[in-house]
Amino acid sequence: MKKEIIQKLHTSFEDVAHEQDGVEFWLARDLQDLLGYDDWKNFIRVIEKAQEACKNAQHDPLDHFSEVGKMVELGSGAKRRIVDLMLTRYACYLIAQNGDPAKEPIAFAQTYFAVQTRKQELIEERLQLMERLQAREKLEATESELSRLIYERGVDNQGFARIRSKGDAALFGGSTTAQMKKKLGAPDNRPIADFLPTLTIKAKDFAAEITNFNVKKEDLNGEQKITREHVKNNTDVRDLLTKRGIYPEQLPPEEDIRKLERRVNTETKKALEKTKKLKPLKDN
Repeated sequence: MKKEIIQKLHTSFEDVAHEQDGVEFWLARDLQDLLGYDDWKNFIRVIEKAQEACKNAQHDPLDHFSEVGKMVELGSGAKRRIVDLMLTRYACYLIAQNGDPAKEPIAFAQTYFAVQTRKQELIEERLQLMERLQAREKLEATESELSRLIYERGVDNQGFARIRSKGDAALFGGSTTAQMKKKLGAPDNRPIADFLPTLTIKAKDFAAEITNFNVKKEDLNGEQKITREHVKNNTDVRDLLTKRGIYPEQLPPEEDIRKLERRVNTETKKALEKTKKLKPLKDN
């Protein structure tokens, strides 16, 4: 996510934050707009899922979702009472978790409400970590799809490993998977993708997605044909990167993705556990 988008979203979420007796909260009507839900009825369904998740986590939803009425002015100048909800940071986090992280406001909200601090630079840092985690999950799903596709076309698990390895060699300028693991400091029994930077993970995913597409489109069968396709796609992706001065085999390793995931989950849990409970707010 671009820095200017993060800055804009951060300002928007900060502008609608409230505090009462030391408890920070957001109003559902404001959050609805920020997350891009046009219809209140649709957003209520998301809130209900979040309340159920709250209950399943052994928390009382009333401590985090508090109904409040407020008066709004209509176009005619008249006023009418509408229902709104006060939401704690924890409640907002649960709501964001029910959204599509491909949408920038929701991806931002998932991080914004998952950290105790509201400092933009720390939120930006965490968004970068989450982007790497999501890229790794996406690559895993794409490679699972590729494994399934080629199995249906007469290639066993050993064949899939060979295809993926030759694709890696094409992407990394001739360096084998074993050589890249040694360079990255990755154990032999772990995928190299767990130690790659986000850019390289996405590059591998893009090449594998093209292979999936063309295997189906061209109805490719057999290890030899699928290998040629996968090598070509990884070579093309590498050419695109090297034209911009980026050499995948030269990029430094990143933190072990499993350690990163555990750390992010632990930090999220600690931050959300510190969320204070709501006290009912008088109607406006």
